[in-house]
Amino acid sequence: MNTEKDFAPLTPNIVRALNDKLYEKRKVAALEIEKLVREFVAQNNTVQIKQVIQTLSQEFALSQHPHSRKGGLIGLAACSIALGKDSGLYLKELIEPVLTCFNDADSRLRYYACEALYNIVKVARGAVLPHFNVLFDGLSKLAADPDPNVKSGSELLDRLLKDIVTESNKFDLVGFIPLLRERIYSNNQYARQFIISWILVLESVPDINLLDYLPEILDGLFQILGDNGKEIRKMCEVVLGEFLKEIKKNSSSVKFAEMANILVIHCQTTDDLIQLTAMCWMREFIQLAGRVMLPYSSGILTAVLPCLAYDDRKKNILSIKEVANVCNQSLMKLVTPEDDEPDEPKPAGQKQAEPSADDSLAKQEGTTGGPDGPCDSSFSSSVSVFPPASADRAPVTLHLDGIVQVLNSHLSDTAIGMMTRIAVLKWLYHLYIKTPRKMFRHTDSLFPILLQTLSDESDEVILKDLEVLAEIASSPAGQTDDPGPLDGPDLRVSHMELQVPASGRAGPLHAPGTKGLEYSPSTPTMNSYFYKFMINLLKRFSSEQRLLETRGAFIIRQLCLLLNAENIFHSMADILLREEDLKFASTMVHTLNTILLTSTELFQLRNQLKDLKTLESQNLFCCLYRSWCHNPVTTVSLCFLTQNYRHAYDLIQKFGDLEVTVDFLTEVDKLVQLIECPIFTYLRLQLLDVKNNPYLIKALYGLLMLLPQSSAFQLLSHRLQCVPNPELLQTEDGQKATPTSQRASAPSIDYAELLLHFEKVQNKHLEVRHQRSGRGDHLDRRIIL
Repeated sequence: MNTEKDFAPLTPNIVRALNDKLYEKRKVAALEIEKLVREFVAQNNTVQIKQVIQTLSQEFALSQHPHSRKGGLIGLAACSIALGKDSGLYLKELIEPVLTCFNDADSRLRYYACEALYNIVKVARGAVLPHFNVLFDGLSKLAADPDPNVKSGSELLDRLLKDIVTESNKFDLVGFIPLLRERIYSNNQYARQFIISWILVLESVPDINLLDYLPEILDGLFQILGDNGKEIRKMCEVVLGEFLKEIKKNSSSVKFAEMANILVIHCQTTDDLIQLTAMCWMREFIQLAGRVMLPYSSGILTAVLPCLAYDDRKKNILSIKEVANVCNQSLMKLVTPEDDEPDEPKPAGQKQAEPSADDSLAKQEGTTGGPDGPCDSSFSSSVSVFPPASADRAPVTLHLDGIVQVLNSHLSDTAIGMMTRIAVLKWLYHLYIKTPRKMFRHTDSLFPILLQTLSDESDEVILKDLEVLAEIASSPAGQTDDPGPLDGPDLRVSHMELQVPASGRAGPLHAPGTKGLEYSPSTPTMNSYFYKFMINLLKRFSSEQRLLETRGAFIIRQLCLLLNAENIFHSMADILLREEDLKFASTMVHTLNTILLTSTELFQLRNQLKDLKTLESQNLFCCLYRSWCHNPVTTVSLCFLTQNYRHAYDLIQKFGDLEVTVDFLTEVDKLVQLIECPIFTYLRLQLLDVKNNPYLIKALYGLLMLLPQSSAFQLLSHRLQCVPNPELLQTEDGQKATPTSQRASAPSIDYAELLLHFEKVQNKHLEVRHQRSGRGDHLDRRIIL
């Protein structure tokens, strides 16, 4: 190393000066090297030029001695200046040793390396682009350098390189993207700032279409958006905003499918800014890409639905909630009746085998995660892309498995917010309306949670839940031979078994050979799930007494609006007829009777029962009567409603044989209060016609005699005092009169059989009460059949 030949063609003076610790002497040596290299260039002596560069690189720039490394760096810069436009031929040899010095522990040496590379790049200009990746890699490290001088030097070099890229049309974007994708995940704020600045530059170059590679870097951009530095977050917002503008302008060429799951993931983050930005992107994607987004519906709903329950009092949260609501509504509109299965039913074994060509295409297109696959946080550039030019007309098959699973899980989560639960129910209702045949595959799994939702604290949630249940119970698509298993082994009853046995009905209502099914409460709007719904609803009322007390009337009234009220009362009466829990049966009958007598929703049904002019109304009366017998007072009120006053009187005569309890008297008290309500206006007016309504007056006097001296007693007593000419009450059974209760249609009802049924039911209740009180062995049968 001390001999001249070791460093030839460098002279000993140059070698000595390059190793000197003083910068001025090293600079003099650099000038000598520049002069020497110029001579070689003039002579076209490439061998000597390479020898000089190699010597400066190996013996100086990569030396163990710090001053030698500094001399090597300034010498390589001098070579580049001397080579001028020919420096491009030796850039690899010039750049590599300088980049190695970027990692030096000495901050001064790293600064000299920046200076040397700046001079090399400044001379070479566009010729350095083939080496852009190594330059970018080195600069990205220096961007996070702790020394301010080094950072300042790297910024100068960075600006120079950006100028070169901006003015050139030979930039290799394809080769650069893998490096950018790697570096974009850096956690250092300066490195992130460096990355963002370069993306802004590349995005501004007209000849560089960075939008094609957005799926490669979008995830990293959203992660940078969560940086603690306000400046970096702002820069990232600008970049994402520019990309979104370009997406709106060139939506036909955007790879929406490859970015859908990225947005889904970041829509679920806890960072408000990231979540809001991702949600805004999702909104635009749904509106721009249309049905292309349908395969990702399950992931989108997973991200969007929880946001709908955000607290309105927080301003930024409110924005997320508003955007999420738009996303939800826009996605819902993409589901159309064309997404349902064809009308022709397929064989059971082929329903899910043999996927169509459209199904296969959708599965391939949804490989990044859709309803049939989980969302993955790793993103590959090899994912297939939907045809961009006709995205709205692309053959996309809607798979409901994942969507229903997401909706089911959100509805099952008791911690989820009210607005989210409402949105879930709206989705289910929408899917049952638009794709009923597909949805009924999932009804058995949805049914239990829909029933459970009836216990929700929110009336609005219950209303939406009832809409879904009503649609399930009335949709023609739900008409099957087997509606599926019911909720519990004790409720596995077929449609036929739910009918009241013919032997237990009024004889005159049934012609010989008539099947019970013909008189079941079915209309063209009801399906196989209707009875299942009624059975499970009553079972829920039985197991949750508080639900029946607080929401029972509300639920049944709403169902009467959504479905056929006659069907509901007829079916519930049928079911209660076989109810083993007599106490519940009595309570449920009382609830149904109160609804029947007081609810405006039941006005038409009351009118139908009031006259009993048709066979259907008489059949309904008999069906209700048999179940109403679980509660003696409600049975009398039903007779009052149907103007069967003589039968009401006969029933009241039987009350003397019943066990009179406080609850019994309370119900009589309530019945008296009801008689004073507008619903029984016609009954009170009939009191004026004493001649034709003697049993009405007798029945009311019977109630009066049952009551103790109470306010109800006084109320009814005052009413009866208003009846004109009391002497006319003394009417013999044989007297010729035409009471309202015995009009032309009444004889078709076997009242004696109904009275006998009442006695049987009351005997059962009496037995149960005595058994509960421990007096089962000494039962006093006070009703003799």
